[in-house]
Amino acid sequence: MTIRTLLIAAGLTLFALPAAAQTAACKPAVADSELVKPGTLVMSTNPTLPPMQFVDSSGQLKGMRITLGNEIAKRLCLTPEYVRIEFSAMIPGLQAGRWDLINTGIFWTEERAKMMPMINYESQAISISVTKGNPLKITKPEDLSGRPVGVELGGFEERKLRELDKMVVAKGLKPIEIKTFDNFATAYQALRAGQTEASVAIDPTAAEYAKRGDFERALHGLFPTPVALAMKSKALSEAVVGVLNDMQKDGSYKKLMDEYGLLPNDGAFKVNGPGM
Repeated sequence: MTIRTLLIAAGLTLFALPAAAQTAACKPAVADSELVKPGTLVMSTNPTLPPMQFVDSSGQLKGMRITLGNEIAKRLCLTPEYVRIEFSAMIPGLQAGRWDLINTGIFWTEERAKMMPMINYESQAISISVTKGNPLKITKPEDLSGRPVGVELGGFEERKLRELDKMVVAKGLKPIEIKTFDNFATAYQALRAGQTEASVAIDPTAAEYAKRGDFERALHGLFPTPVALAMKSKALSEAVVGVLNDMQKDGSYKKLMDEYGLLPNDGAFKVNGPGM
């Protein structure tokens, strides 16, 4: 049974993007034995985080991370292919060999770096979104005390929200009522419907929702942390590091980060992972 058949059987959505124009002299930089599918870079993503990764009105994957993934694949002479899946399934799927690379802006942590090679490529922080006008006057983490707050299940954002909850409780206040959702889009829908009173997301996503006029950011810049690409194969991770260093040298990496208002790495890229 092929990986495509397995994914479809599992109810996952698979996006195959047109391969970049390649010449006969373009030889894949990674051996087929290191890949899920020969000649292809299969990446997982959860496109619910505009403008970083999302599906546009025509059903096409768009966003900074999709652009970055496509460029990495192009420079490795591989065809980019995406599997759309919830974040909570990404690490188990990588370990099971269902995709080559997690391309969803996974936050780097020491625990995760012990499990898989990771390459930090930007710094990211989280925001607290509220309904327009901030009627509850939330201006500090303590203001979330006793309130229902939505967040995506299983990610860095949930972990940090639980840290905020402990801080609030330690001050003698009521705990935050944490409500988890399969993805950020659903969490924001719950905020819109009044099922929650605030929602947690990465800064660019919260800023995008605010830009659309749907919500506003009550707090932002919380817990700045490196964001990474994650892989199972050491050979693939080393090849991706080479691509990112080349992109940094030719200016295309900084140009992409500047386009989305992100803080880029200023030093050489390296693999942060098991035994490294």
